[in-house]
Amino acid sequence: MTCMSDSDKFTKTANLLLEIASLLMVSGANTSRINRNISRFASALNFNVHSWIHQKTIIMTLTDEATQESATKVYNLPPHAINFKTISEISKASWKAMREDWTIDEIATEIERIKGLDKYSNLVVLIAVSLAVAGFCNIFKGDYLNMTVAFMSAFLGLFVSQQVHKKHYNLYVRIFLASLTASVVASMGIVWDIGANPQTALATSILFLIPGVPLINSFTDLLENNILNGLARFAVGSMIVLAIATGLFLAMYLFSIKLN
Repeated sequence: MTCMSDSDKFTKTANLLLEIASLLMVSGANTSRINRNISRFASALNFNVHSWIHQKTIIMTLTDEATQESATKVYNLPPHAINFKTISEISKASWKAMREDWTIDEIATEIERIKGLDKYSNLVVLIAVSLAVAGFCNIFKGDYLNMTVAFMSAFLGLFVSQQVHKKHYNLYVRIFLASLTASVVASMGIVWDIGANPQTALATSILFLIPGVPLINSFTDLLENNILNGLARFAVGSMIVLAIATGLFLAMYLFSIKLN
């Protein structure tokens, strides 16, 4: 049986736990949930862990329960991409790892499996999100023509967002361009008086951009005394709202639209 040196053990464990924390953070988990999951994995490996988690950086200190030796590592986070399936799978794996005393290799294998889970194609996301926006339009008393305009607006807005994302544009620029595209298409419905309530299509066309996850996580982080992360997430959410509003305002200005 090959024994791992203390240095190798620290390095491999730290890298794995940092990768897990990174996956959770960029997938949209709140700070407390990340800490709980990491603590369960660390417990299975006989480590104590203390983390400082921020919007773009994680600093983690590991302490070996047997020797009390410690090591600290810093990890820069990749761009965020909301994925609740990843959060759920990692959470379930953390409980199993703690109950069944998984080895570091077993945990690493499970994390690789989770990273390789199939994701919905861009086309499926486009259609599903656009249908949801059309549904919101109907809820706010839009007729089928208004729903069609809302569907097309969201479809084209999200398509622009996806294409710009591939080119690694700044998040706020991407949100602005998506908002502007969706608003311009919906504004045409008002200019051409399509449907009974064309203003409803405009109002709902940008709902797919609303930053629910950052704002909700900001609120929960603040409630749980993760003040810095809560404020950072609130700032990100506010900037996204500003980008959405700027795109909507510019479209309404171009078409001289004034809603009563």
